Amino acid sequence: MRSAWENRAMKTPKSKPLAAPALPPEIDPAQSVELLKELHILTRDGKLNQDSRRKLKQVYHLFQFIEKLLGELPASTNGLTLADHGAGKSYLGFIVYDLFFKALGAGHIYGIETRPELVAKSQELAARLGFERMSFLNLSVAESTQSDLLPARIDVVTALHACDTATDDAIAFGLQKNARAMVLVPCCQAEVAACLRQNKVLNGTKTPLAELWRHPLHTREIGSQLTNVLRCLYLEAWGYQVTVTELVGWEHSMKNELIIAKHTGQKKRAAAERLASLLAEFGLSNLLETRFRLPESAAAV
Repeated sequence: MRSAWENRAMKTPKSKPLAAPALPPEIDPAQSVELLKELHILTRDGKLNQDSRRKLKQVYHLFQFIEKLLGELPASTNGLTLADHGAGKSYLGFIVYDLFFKALGAGHIYGIETRPELVAKSQELAARLGFERMSFLNLSVAESTQSDLLPARIDVVTALHACDTATDDAIAFGLQKNARAMVLVPCCQAEVAACLRQNKVLNGTKTPLAELWRHPLHTREIGSQLTNVLRCLYLEAWGYQVTVTELVGWEHSMKNELIIAKHTGQKKRAAAERLASLLAEFGLSNLLETRFRLPESAAAV
């Protein structure tokens, strides 16, 4: 004879297994939910962390450009390589690995960051998620150029909001490593603005163009704009085809300029000449000996 508990159990309809909660529409459906929770992009109950919405939009938009570049490159025996400079918490590196590298079974991503605590956290997270082909190095961008911890050739170089001259260091790294492509979002370009301020008296008597940076606010803005123009000419002089576009809408980030450089091997003497002329016009020719060393074929322009 059945007990009262057994009778109730037989009458109670069996519950259906709970469906997995739908991902927020902003999330790529191929993305690892576990990764997004570890990066605090998703909360533990699968909701989008509002503080991360803007960062996620930037990273996803940047990934679209990187994915296209990676898809166009022929892979070597060991797969494609990518170096992410100023990696921070490695949002970009982890998402690129999760959406592109993980399925390939080959290739490697290197995250380069100066803050040791962030490097340690990224190393621990990569190990926990089984992202075996990711390495995180406690180095400055400049130090990484000569480090034996990276291979002689890097296919794609990225730098998302690398501050001030770190973007220039990333370009120098890309040139040293014969990068096939570079994806750069510069930030806080202060070096040229400082040079313009130092030369203000000289430039004020030299050219009416100095009116463009007579006021401190204009100095900063012109310095930022000029820096990126010089970077584009520099990349062209070294044999890269350069495209400049917006990363995301201005409401998401004021540092919004995206520079995409694809190696063609055709060094442009005309670009080197324009670079040297611009530096001379703004009283910055000394940067030809530091930030903007031209190829030997164009060094005498």
